[in-house]
Amino acid sequence: MANYALRVPESLFDYARLVAEEEHVSMNQFFVTAIAEKVSALKTEAYFRERQAKGDLAAFDTWLAASPEAAPLAGDELP
Repeated sequence: MANYALRVPESLFDYARLVAEEEHVSMNQFFVTAIAEKVSALKTEAYFRERQAKGDLAAFDTWLAASPEAAPLAGDELP
């Protein structure tokens, strides 16, 4: 496991301490979880950008044109 000295503004640190206490976790666990959530969000964004880059709008239009005409299911209607 690695160590990293983190400088945090006092106001943010105080709020993080409050939240950690409310969640019944240590400050270390709070910061590790916060970092993990941010990394996860960035990786998810990168994944969808990669998927978007592989998309083919012309192929989608062809697939959509081949779809049967059907009324939307209840709750799926446009406003």
